[in-house]
Amino acid sequence: MADLASRISKPADAPVEEASASNHGTSAQAAEGGNGGLIETTYDVEVKLSDLQNDTESPLYSVSSFEELGLPKPINDGLLAMNFKKPSKIQEKALPLMISNPPRNMIAQSQSGTGKTAAFVLTVLSRVDFTKPTQPQALLLAPSRELARQIQGVVQTIGQFCENLIVEAAVPGAISRETGVRASVVAGTPGTVMDLIRRRQFDVTQLKVLVIDEADNMLDQQGLGDQCLRVKSLLPKTIQILLFSATFPDKVMTYAQKFAPNANEIKLRHQELTVKGISQMYMDCPDESQKYDILCKLYGLMTIGSSVIFVKTRESANEIQRRMEADGHKVSALHGAHEGQNRDTLLDEFRTGKTKVLITTNVLARGIDVSSVSMVINYDIPMKGFGDREPDPETYLHRIGRTGRFGRVGVSISFVYDRKSFEALSQIAEFYGIDLIQLSPDNWDETERKVQDVIKSSRARPDYAPNPLDTSKA
Repeated sequence: MADLASRISKPADAPVEEASASNHGTSAQAAEGGNGGLIETTYDVEVKLSDLQNDTESPLYSVSSFEELGLPKPINDGLLAMNFKKPSKIQEKALPLMISNPPRNMIAQSQSGTGKTAAFVLTVLSRVDFTKPTQPQALLLAPSRELARQIQGVVQTIGQFCENLIVEAAVPGAISRETGVRASVVAGTPGTVMDLIRRRQFDVTQLKVLVIDEADNMLDQQGLGDQCLRVKSLLPKTIQILLFSATFPDKVMTYAQKFAPNANEIKLRHQELTVKGISQMYMDCPDESQKYDILCKLYGLMTIGSSVIFVKTRESANEIQRRMEADGHKVSALHGAHEGQNRDTLLDEFRTGKTKVLITTNVLARGIDVSSVSMVINYDIPMKGFGDREPDPETYLHRIGRTGRFGRVGVSISFVYDRKSFEALSQIAEFYGIDLIQLSPDNWDETERKVQDVIKSSRARPDYAPNPLDTSKA
């Protein structure tokens, strides 16, 4: 099979040097946690004001500090407790627009790790009347149980000094049927939220803000789009709608503009969206049967930090877990077939380091933050369409975004083994302008050196290009 690197890589163009903070989109301060670990980006944020936005009422400006926003002291205290010292680039531009009055809708697109969640959480907290702690006032929708619970945690952390703040997760099994929703802020999944509203266990009459995270997936009419539209139809017509995602394909953006009419927009061009802190590699496996053997060889590298292995199906996840455990490797598998409480436990064990290697489907591809993840493996290349007829660049981006979080180092390794997987990865690489680094199953010393060179470095190295093999370092 043709060498993938010769098709899409330009190794001569990639500098072989330590990544500097200014060159590679990650400030030293962020890497050291000085800004809550957010990625500091060097691009200009593109802003498009709605036709209804009156420049004289709410001028477009940037803020260099959270204090300039005029947020209540308890919210600022929460930011300080999280070590958020200054806004990220996306927050500088988005927050003044989102918290201004009268409230305006927003469609925001920004790469992983740039502070999207904190941006919409600050907006939500700025809208809540804390004298009504059990009256639902803000609804935050996410595609998975895990992400909804994570958002709940962020709201609680940033709002830890806000007296009478109550946050509930509207996910299966979490809301009491006797009391219903009794919180000012609710983070949940569309199906459960719809059920609660229909059973009159969720009073939506005083909701002020609707946030949809991972909006490209949530508004996709092939996915959760119908459920989100039904939920929206039951909410007050005056509600402020905030749509956030790392990616917005054109057809979804068109729908988003109808879903959130007259919205201000903040976005990046798609070629700027590849996750900057991640060295992206690929393994050219001889055939499909040898993918598993190569995966096991990588196990020692996976446990330097922690790792996520993405597979196509639940059955594949279970089978790989069974085989790896039989071979003496400690791994866990998490997917939609598990009961909700079991999923919570598995993710908690992964977050705390009790489990270091997690096998999963796309259920964890979006939004989940586990700072220790240093490696993502695409055991199966993400595909979409009937019969997996075309590659899925958006899911690839979201998957690899599980590593290299908050300016830390990260490696992604994608497995190819036949023409279809080879061509799919080639198209994804071309779409994002990625120079993939080849790993060889026939020279394991060199493969280990290339991966360790990144994982053990002091900060993210997005433009990493390996030196020729130096046997003294192997």
